[in-house]
Amino acid sequence: MILQDALTRPAVLAPILLTIGYVLYQLFRPSGLPKIPIVGAKPGERFPLIRAKWRNTKDMRTATEVAYTEYRDQTVILPVAGAQNYVMLPAKHLQWLVDQPDSELDLHEQVLDSLQLNFTVMDPQLIHNPIHQKLISTILTRETGNLVPALLDETRFTVDNLWGTDTDGFREICVYDVMRRIIGQATNRVFIGLPLCRNEDLLNMGIAYARDVPMSSTALRFTPAPLRPLVALFLTLPNRIHTRKFYSILRPEIERRLREYDARRADPETKAADKEPNDFLQWSIHQAKASGDPYLAQPDTLAGRILLLNFASIHTSSFAITHAILDLAASKQEHFDELRAEIAAVLKEHGGTWNKRALAAMEKLDSVMRESQRLNSFVTVATSRAVVNKDGIDTPDGVHIPRGTVVCAPSYPVFHDPAVYPEPYDFKPFRFAEKRAVPVPSSTADHKEKEGKAGEKESSYVQRARQAFATTSPEYCAFGHGRHACPGRFFASSELKLMLAYIIMNYDIQIQEKRPENFWFGMNRIPPMKATIRVRRRKEAV
Repeated sequence: MILQDALTRPAVLAPILLTIGYVLYQLFRPSGLPKIPIVGAKPGERFPLIRAKWRNTKDMRTATEVAYTEYRDQTVILPVAGAQNYVMLPAKHLQWLVDQPDSELDLHEQVLDSLQLNFTVMDPQLIHNPIHQKLISTILTRETGNLVPALLDETRFTVDNLWGTDTDGFREICVYDVMRRIIGQATNRVFIGLPLCRNEDLLNMGIAYARDVPMSSTALRFTPAPLRPLVALFLTLPNRIHTRKFYSILRPEIERRLREYDARRADPETKAADKEPNDFLQWSIHQAKASGDPYLAQPDTLAGRILLLNFASIHTSSFAITHAILDLAASKQEHFDELRAEIAAVLKEHGGTWNKRALAAMEKLDSVMRESQRLNSFVTVATSRAVVNKDGIDTPDGVHIPRGTVVCAPSYPVFHDPAVYPEPYDFKPFRFAEKRAVPVPSSTADHKEKEGKAGEKESSYVQRARQAFATTSPEYCAFGHGRHACPGRFFASSELKLMLAYIIMNYDIQIQEKRPENFWFGMNRIPPMKATIRVRRRKEAV
């Protein structure tokens, strides 16, 4: 009786009918996808795309391995729940994929949908006009060497506080929790400088927001598109709260710097001696003022860009350093001994000074980071791009892919392919350092001797550089690949290596019998966030 009364009310009946209609539409609408194999589907079953989505999402590792091994030279459909339809190309076509113009395949559109940025970012203009990326690829990369002293100072301050300075006994720490705080503080030293980089409330808001975006975007992707604007009002409430609090803490500093900037321009003679901060916030102020656009120079716009940088950098760098520490903690004491010997020798060569060149010369340390990311990379599919050409695109093997589809290539199975990386499931910390040491074949005999020597020297440098942590290739996509590879990877590489080197030189880590397992969150691999290790300050600290 109650049910009958409820169904006679339009306010109840309409949503029910809309939901039923939407489900039926999703079940029976034409996918528009090409007639190619569907990973996760079983022969002859009804609704293969929908069923495969849930199978693949529950076991993404198997799905990507099947796509790579059983369909090695074929383009396949990789359905994933809560996402657009993925079309995975064979690994041999990855270079073709990243070489396509943005008018055909666009990374920006894919990221917008994946993270639902029109809803999860409170000011979508920051996303649609990402001028801060230019600063990352130019000034941040160029200034990394000058920023090493500040990074070292902040690393020393935070690691000593959070890892402890007791040289007598071991203490237990939660690796991810501690390293996330260290990464947040050190990175913000470069973004906004002292003293705000040590402001607990600001760091907490940045970390919280970095957690809000993936959580709310995941929920929104499972929400029917017509309902997302309404549902987002509730799902993104934490995003808005943490954004406002972050802005309120940073706004006074931005306003002060804007006043000082204007004062310098109004009275350049008396203000010329004032030294400006060398950090991302100050570069952003210069960029905004030079543009002539008042919106870009608003305090909240500038604060928003710093918040986005926190989102983009904190989780990824925290994952990377957590993986590396856990990998080393489950390896051998000899690895620590070799690393300490290398770091000490390099520092001696550079007069005891930590700098960019010294970090670049620590090839075994670099290899540890590269190998750890190979084994534990966050990404399982590489170089995802959305088809934006209204007529679709044709792949090198003749498959036509319609607009709106996401195209990708394999990453996780390539990292674990024994033909590419022998013993791929083993952590071999010096794998890439050993590759650097392999002699490069001499030039062909028909070259002149002078040309041969020059060519061999250049070839040797190129071959060695290809094994560096921040270098990408079709076989190594931890940072992406091509012109849209992570623009901040060179800074991140220096920061992470500096941090790991400081820890290795100043702390003993108790060797564990087994490394805690990673876990999967949809298409991504996450480190064990509650894993602990036992550490002790070394008496011969550097």
